[in-house]
Order: sequence, then C-alpha cells, then structure tokens
Amino acid sequence: MAVGLLISPHGAPEATIKRVHDMGFSNCFLSLDGYIGKFTADAAKQIGDSLAKYELVATTVEVVGPGRLQWDFLEGPSTIGVVPPKTRSARIDALRQVSDFAKQLGIGQVQTHCGFIPEDPSDPLYPQTVAAIRTVAEHCHTNGQYFLMETGQETPTTMSRVIHDANLPNLGVGLDTANLILYGKANPVDAVDILGRHVRSVHAKDGKWPTDPSKLGEEVLIGKGLVDFKTVFTKLHKLGYTGAITIERETSGPQQIEDVKNEKLYLENILSEVMA
Repeated sequence: MAVGLLISPHGAPEATIKRVHDMGFSNCFLSLDGYIGKFTADAAKQIGDSLAKYELVATTVEVVGPGRLQWDFLEGPSTIGVVPPKTRSARIDALRQVSDFAKQLGIGQVQTHCGFIPEDPSDPLYPQTVAAIRTVAEHCHTNGQYFLMETGQETPTTMSRVIHDANLPNLGVGLDTANLILYGKANPVDAVDILGRHVRSVHAKDGKWPTDPSKLGEEVLIGKGLVDFKTVFTKLHKLGYTGAITIERETSGPQQIEDVKNEKLYLENILSEVMA
C-alpha cells in the first residue's frame, strides 16, 4: 500500500514525472484527458521512457472526457460519465483508446467516472449504462486490464449492482475516499463494507459534506476533512488490498506541492500503524 500521486503529464511528461520522483514517490496515477485524440506511439514512448528514467511505476490511467463536464448536482447528471447518451459513444471510444495506449506502457488498469448511475434499475438509463460499462470492460479485458469505476456520483449499492449485472471478472472499483462525501452519497468507511473486495485503486482525498444543494462538498487538505483514513486502510488491509494509495489534491501551483508533501507524510504515518 505505497503512497503515490495523481498527475496529468500532458505538455511536459518528463518534467512532471521527474517532479513525482523528486518528491519521493515510487508510483503515480496518470490522468490523460489531455491526450485524447493524441494517443500516439511517440506519446507512449515519451511517458514510458520518463517512467523508466525516474524509476516510477504507473499504476492506472484515467480519462473522463471528451465533452463538457460540470462537476455539480445541477448539470453533473447530464454531463458526467457514460450515463448521458449525448456523449456516451465518444467517451466509450476515448476509454478504448486509453486502454490501448496503456497496453503500450504495460499499465494494467483503466479508470473513469461512470456518472450519476440511476439507483432505480428500471430507469431506461440504467441498462444502457451497464451495457456501456460492459463494452469498455470487455475491451480492457482483451488488453489484459481491469476497468475500474471511480466512486462519487452513485451510491455504493448502485455500483455494487452494476458489478453484479455486468458480470465481468475484470470490472472493479477505484475508491475515491472524498468523492463519496463530496457528492453526499456515503461514508467511505461504510462504502468499503459494500465494495471493498472489488477495490483495486484508491484516491486519497479528504472533504466535507455538501451543504449547498447545487454544489459538491468542499475538498480539503487530508486530515482536515471527514475521512477516517485509518479505518478505511485497516479495512482494506484486512481484505488483502496491496495497491497504491494515490494522493489527489485538487489545488495547483506551489500550494499543491506543499499540500502533497504534507499529505504524503500524514498518509505514510497512518499506513505504518495499519501495516505494523
């Protein structure tokens, strides 16, 4: 359960990957929306060479586009994931492309936000979404990869239902500890009880419940929010989870670097207790 960092290498892959190395991380999670339409062999070589040069392991790739994305409660249901019919086909195609790109890099996991999946299985959007998820997961399977649904917009029970209904061995969960709170869907400790055996990646992030019905809750520095990381990690450890704990800090610039350094120490201290 080594601590890693989520990065977007588009534009400066070597400099971005070097920064991860210089901060003392052994692994990273690649957010690749900037590469949509540009998943070339040259781009794969740039990233692959930089990972090798700085001795970093890339654990997972993710895209959430193309198309407009509105991260709130008002327009989120119609703009996020593979639930909205308008952008579904393009996003399935982008996920297939990033899967093929990840195969060139030897990365075995592809992740995305699937969207506000209906809790009512009789909602017409529900079977359409399951079919879309199955399509992507089947493509990932041909590349020897897992396809992971990132927690957030749906309840853990709904995500569990999708896993059951899609019925594919390579369909799993990317547990984002804060998203469950930011979207008001669940406590991450309880979510592990429902989804824990399917978790194959973890985004370490902290936050608070939404108090404005149109806006997500506030993402905050790890340790300043409501996520009980020690209990989450303890439960995952008991379930045999050995994957990365990936920091995702949604700030930018020098403050992000400072925050990430502090979060790394915080998480490593907790993990040392859990693993003792």
